[in-house]
Amino acid sequence: MLFDIRTIVGTLLGCYGVVLVITGLVNDTAAEQAKTGGIDVNIWAGIGMVAVSVAFLAWARVRPVVPPAADTPVIDGDAPTE
Repeated sequence: MLFDIRTIVGTLLGCYGVVLVITGLVNDTAAEQAKTGGIDVNIWAGIGMVAVSVAFLAWARVRPVVPPAADTPVIDGDAPTE
């Protein structure tokens, strides 16, 4: 599960989202509010990224990748060529 792409993407989005939320809470100046029309874009983008991160990690947790069993018969066309 560690190397599942959903885990990696979810973790990265979560880290970036947390950084954006912290930046939005700490560094919210009147000049930045004027640029965005009174909306704190960092907080909203961070919250969105954290929400998507939670969805990715929940998806990886609920539906893990199941490798095929070792005793699965080889179907024609799947055999390695020599």
